[in-house]
Amino acid sequence: MTKLAFLGLGVMGYPMAGHLQAAGHDVTVYNRTTAKAEAWAKQYGGNFAATPAAAAQGAAMVMACVGNDDDLRSVCLGDDGAFAGMDKGSVFVDHTTVSAAVTRELYAAAAEKGIAFVDAPVSGGQAGAENGQLSIMCGGDQAEYDRAEPVMNCYAKLCRRIGDSGAGQMTKMCNQIAIAGLVQGLSEALHFAQKAGLDGRSVVEVISQGAAGSWQMSNRYETMLDDHFEHGFAVDWMRKDLGICLDTANENGASLPVTALVDQFYKDVQKMGGGRWDTSSLLKRLQAMG
Repeated sequence: MTKLAFLGLGVMGYPMAGHLQAAGHDVTVYNRTTAKAEAWAKQYGGNFAATPAAAAQGAAMVMACVGNDDDLRSVCLGDDGAFAGMDKGSVFVDHTTVSAAVTRELYAAAAEKGIAFVDAPVSGGQAGAENGQLSIMCGGDQAEYDRAEPVMNCYAKLCRRIGDSGAGQMTKMCNQIAIAGLVQGLSEALHFAQKAGLDGRSVVEVISQGAAGSWQMSNRYETMLDDHFEHGFAVDWMRKDLGICLDTANENGASLPVTALVDQFYKDVQKMGGGRWDTSSLLKRLQAMG
């Protein structure tokens, strides 16, 4: 049993922390809304703390899954931040999707305090978190990753170190870039099928077994055809992630024309009131166009 802390109990963090407690670890959680932390402790039998620093005290490892760069800084830094409560030699594992720049900034800040920092963004969505089937892409020092991997395996189907600090976040950007194009392509295919008078389910049954098949097609086509988008990974979150991708591409010289275009399509969805709709709602945008 390892003493752990988990910061951030959103749709991902809540079940991830639960998997750690269920595996026999001693977990203390922190959430900005204390009521949610209390509910987690009641459900899983762990503990909760009023600040990140208090949650991190005595923990061999601290996990975080919060919202954005500023949220991550707020739970790491300052008198109430996790770094203030962590012991030398402990490890901070960040599951948030953030910029590689803030990752490297916090890696350096942690190192000054004798704390290791591993960036470990995840893919697999809420279902993957709940089922313990996340794909985790990591950056950081090899030795510290090796310490963290057995703990992360409590909620992972695949966990890999890609390279030095920031490499995990860069890989997550690749993930989001690929998804953006895939979802737009799937949306156009289903929209075309509807316009052509074809049965969408029959179309997907056939094409999903060939070269066009994808996770997005298998897991989203039914809800898309049913016009159901009140679930999944929100458009607002995707735009935050794609913004990181596009900013980083401006820095490293990568050309992302499709990603930039799809980002604007998601902006259209937001204007339709779909900021909290699933990313597959790109189909709804096409339907609204006629």
